[in-house]
Amino acid sequence: MQKRRLGRSDLFVSQICLGTMTFGEQNTEAEGHAQMDLAAERGVNFLDMAELYPIPPKAETQGRTETIVGSWIKARGNRDRIVIASKVVGRTANEWFRGGRPSKLVRADILDAIDKSLARLGTDCIDLYQIHWPDRENPFGSNPTRVTALAEPLADETPIAETLAVFDDLVKAGKIRHFGLSNESSWGVMRYVAEADRGTGPRVVSLQNAYSLVNRTFEVNLAETCRREEIGLLAYSPLAQGYLTGKYDNGAMPAGSRKVLFDRLQRYEKPGAAAAIASYNAMARDFGLTPARFAHAFVNSRPFMTANIIGATSLPQLEEALGALDVVWTQEMQDAVDGLHQQLGNPCP
Repeated sequence: MQKRRLGRSDLFVSQICLGTMTFGEQNTEAEGHAQMDLAAERGVNFLDMAELYPIPPKAETQGRTETIVGSWIKARGNRDRIVIASKVVGRTANEWFRGGRPSKLVRADILDAIDKSLARLGTDCIDLYQIHWPDRENPFGSNPTRVTALAEPLADETPIAETLAVFDDLVKAGKIRHFGLSNESSWGVMRYVAEADRGTGPRVVSLQNAYSLVNRTFEVNLAETCRREEIGLLAYSPLAQGYLTGKYDNGAMPAGSRKVLFDRLQRYEKPGAAAAIASYNAMARDFGLTPARFAHAFVNSRPFMTANIIGATSLPQLEEALGALDVVWTQEMQDAVDGLHQQLGNPCP
């Protein structure tokens, strides 16, 4: 398991990051502990979570994931060996995060979020604290078909400088070590970089965005932005919420799957998505691999990747994801993937 420097920070994280958003909903505390035990045995030192989790977000379950991760760290006594990443929600009308009012990326809400996360995790410092999504219109969340560039600025957007100044205070207070973004655009990333260069607050070290065979939009502008500004990509949804495992092929609806339980996979059900997913899954089998290993191996192979955030609801699924590290990604595979990408583009941005 390779360890890679995260941006310009002093953090060295495993090339595989364990995503934990199923802990507290699809997975019990014991199952979450078992997943983290297995991941740690294989060299994973990087755990990603959020105040929002588990998924799907609900008032009655919100925060359980951090509590489960915290109980595992306490039981194993390994805080000094684990890099903890969590997130504060962006702009949301959901009132149960802040006790009866909508949440924004303003001082009071960020301070409320960090203190609650620290308490649930049972630690005094989070290594990487990320903004889950912006305080402005963007394609993430309730508007998955919105094109960011066409969204009108909101009259009450929280200025990026104001938000970043709060993170500066969190670093100075010792509550967080480093600052990251998620679900951001090139414009947003560069605005944060510009404010940091002015001395407003900490420099962004990471960007957590979706990246997979059916969503390579990161390559268009963000890859250059992140490379030149030394910002590490943390790729989420490498399996397109399970579609790139093949389990939904030909209309299958396996019991216990997220599609059956929650029906929240619309990002990967857009026009053209089904044909693209079927083509990549067939390609994987032609190369003698399961679709899941093929999809993970593609993400793992990207030269701009810092960490691939994998997720599972069972130990066999986790073994499958970790096993993708053994796949030798060949030029033949890359040529085949690129050829299909030229035809199909990014059906699931």
